[in-house]
Order: sequence, then C-alpha cells, then structure tokens
Amino acid sequence: MGIQSNVIGSEPGQGIPPQVLDETLTLGKKEAVASSAMTATCDNFINAFAIYLRATSLQLGWLTAIPQLTGAFMQLVSVWLDTYFSRKSLILFCVYAQSLMLALMTLIALWHGEGAIGWLVLVVVMYHALTNLIQPQWRAWMGSIVPQRDRSVYFASRSRLTMAVSLVVFIGGGALLSITDIYSLTWLGFSMLFSVAVAGRLLSARLLSAMHDPDNHPTLPEPDAFFSTLREVRHAMHDSTFRSYSLFVAGMQGAVAISAPFFAVYMLNELEFTYLEFSLNSIASIATQFLTLSMWGRIGERHGNRIMMLGCSVALPIVPMLWMVMPNFYYLLLVQVISGLVWSGFNLSTANYLYDIRPHHTNFATYAAVQSAICAIFVFVGAIAGGLLASAAPLIRDGLNLPLASALFLVFLISGLVRAGVLIWFIPHAEEPRIRTRPQLLKIIFRVARFNTISGLVLDWLTVTQKDPEQPYESSQEDSDDTDTPDNT
Repeated sequence: MGIQSNVIGSEPGQGIPPQVLDETLTLGKKEAVASSAMTATCDNFINAFAIYLRATSLQLGWLTAIPQLTGAFMQLVSVWLDTYFSRKSLILFCVYAQSLMLALMTLIALWHGEGAIGWLVLVVVMYHALTNLIQPQWRAWMGSIVPQRDRSVYFASRSRLTMAVSLVVFIGGGALLSITDIYSLTWLGFSMLFSVAVAGRLLSARLLSAMHDPDNHPTLPEPDAFFSTLREVRHAMHDSTFRSYSLFVAGMQGAVAISAPFFAVYMLNELEFTYLEFSLNSIASIATQFLTLSMWGRIGERHGNRIMMLGCSVALPIVPMLWMVMPNFYYLLLVQVISGLVWSGFNLSTANYLYDIRPHHTNFATYAAVQSAICAIFVFVGAIAGGLLASAAPLIRDGLNLPLASALFLVFLISGLVRAGVLIWFIPHAEEPRIRTRPQLLKIIFRVARFNTISGLVLDWLTVTQKDPEQPYESSQEDSDDTDTPDNT
C-alpha cells in the first residue's frame, strides 16, 4: 500500500544530470514558499471564516470531522490511482483542482450570504481530499530525487523557509482581517486572503511542472496487492502492542477533537480578540512546536520514546483546563507556549514509538496508514460529539447552575476528562518496545509538511536505514501519521 521512493539499493538522484538535479531541488524550495503562502492563508483561517459566517457549533464540528475522515480515505485512493496515472500528472491535476477550490472559497467570502457555511464545508472537504491525494505521490517523488547525503540539510532548509513564510503571512493575514473588520469589511479581508492562497497554489503548480521526475510513469500494479494489504492490516490489528498504541493515540486525538474548533469561538466571539490577536495566539503554539522538536529528539534518544510519550501525555488533560483560569491575552499566549511544548514532544514520541513497535519485516507504510485511519475515525466521532456538546452547553450550565464563566468551559472540561481517561486506560498497556535497530535521530530527516490551527505541526519523514553492513543503504519512505489531527490545545 505504501509508495516506495525508489528501488532498494538505488541512490535517489542517481542518473539525473547534476544541473537538472540542482535545478529541481532549487525549484522544490521555491515551491515550498509558494505552497506555504496557500496553507498559511487558507488552512489557518478556515475556522475563523466559518465563525464569521455564523456557523453553528454543530457545523463547526462537521467542518473538523468530515475532512479528517475523507483525508484518510483519499491517501489510500492516491496509492490506487498511482497504478493508472504518473505521479507528476496526478499531482498537477490535484494542484490545479485545489486552486479551483480556493477560488470557490474566495467567491464564498465575496458572497457571505445565508447558506454560505454549507458550501464552505463542501469546498473544505474537497480541498482536504485533494491535499491527501497529493501527499503520497509527493513523498515518493521527493524520495526519488533528494540524495541521501543531502536529505537532512535539504529538508531542514525547506522547513525553515516554509515556517518563516507561513508565519509572516499568518501574521499579515491577521492584521489584514483586523483592519478590514474595523471598517465592517471583514468579508473583503477573507476574500483577499483566499485570493493570495489561489495565487500561491497556481505559482506552486507552475514550479512543480518545471521540476524533473525521474520515474514519471504509472506504477505497475501487483496482482495480489489488495489482498496483501488486507492481510497486513489484519496482522497489524492482531498485534496487541500496536492495537493498544493505536487506540491510545486515536482516543487522545478524538478527545482533543471534542474541543478543537471552540477555542477559536471562545477567542473571537466571547473574548472578542482581534484577528491579529487570534493569529498571534495560534502562532505561539505552532512556533513552540517547531522550535522544540530537536530538544525533544535528544530527550527521546536519552530516555526512550515510551517514557517521553507518557510524560507528555500526563500534561495533555491539563492544557484545556488552563484556558479556564483567566481570559487575559498574554496569559493565553503562555498557555499556548505550554501547549506547543507538550504537543511537540507527544507528536514526536508517538511517531517514533510507532516505528519502535513495528515488527520486523513488515510494511511500515501499512502500519502508519492503519493507525491514521483509526485516528481519523476517532477524530470524526470526537468532533461531532464536541459540536453536539457545545450546542447543549448553555442549557447544561444553566440547568445545573455550574459556576462557569463561559458555557464553552464545559466543552474544555469534558475534553480534558476524556483525555485523562484515555491516558489512565493506556498506562498499563504501554509496553516497552523490544530493542531493535532503528535509525538514530540525525538519520531521520523530518519535514514540517504543513501547520495550521487545526493540525499544529504535521510531520513527514524520510529515513535512511542500513539492513546489513555488506548491503547498500535502503532508502525508504516511512511517513508518520499524516492525517490531520485536531487543534493541539
């Protein structure tokens, strides 16, 4: 089911003329800048836009839930389509289709009439579906051209560019919305933001079309591929350690999804934050996650991923409770820094723990995909439950005379309690993985695929492992859980 970057034993980039390879890698960095303009202006303001369109709590739940489930399914569809279309042509088709979805968001912002929220949900689902169709193909493409010796430097440089541009655009978008909101032209601010996203994606498409693909033809289908995948899925779920881990991560993400969309509601509607303050609050968590990845990597190497995962998990139920202490803007910035610190360690340790518990001689991509699918289902359930709970929260608070300053605090409280319940269940099931050969941190090349207020940081990785001293390096594409997860708060 996973798309391999190239044939085992072959060197990525081998056989490509040096000038062509250098030009393609340079174009790849430029494409990262263009696409980050899209994600920073689109992904990060979808919830805020939905709130502006007066979305109900249940509609906000749908806006979080449906894209998660669709995304997990589309990654499997992408692998199937790879047997019929070349990866470059499939990527370009999806990128242009995604530009169309962004253009439709612009039109919805210009219209902003009654019923607009329903169209927004539909367009966002299509947008995320196309994103997930692209991801496996893009990973395979980059895995086949970036030489192993250059991967760490290349992807680190690319991630820094992505993060820098995204943060600048994110802050600029918040400032633009704040200014237009003063003059009651918020719809114009959102339409301008989505226009920037369209321009960024179209530029991204142009750069992608100019990049070289050394294997630009459909993959030959394996006769028994479908049934082989089903056998691997069944084998994965029979592994008690993997099953407990998957249910833990999925349960935690489902618990987070209960409250995910409603932090934006709390900030924009109840605390009346400006859009700039809203952007800065979100950036505090995202930037902290990015800056602390290396620190958590060193801690994981020294103490083990299981200890780090459990240690970070203890703090997760507390994070939403901190929002209930005081409504001060600067205090909530500090809360987001704490949140980013905890989630950075949790995301990295759970990704590495999945690698550690995978049995030998198994397809890591299959295990990651199974785990992603389980997470998507739990996120879907959690987001829908959160929408229903948020809708009923005012009645529950008033009916029980709960001393809560905001009815949304009930949603935050339930999310924290469910997180605690998931953790208590998992602790006796958290086995120490058997010692096995695994790439060290410096041999795992992380790429910040994207970030937003719903997903936090989403990591991909390419690993370089060595099966035997007498054999050449195996270059494989082993991706972490790349299904969007709820707001890491």
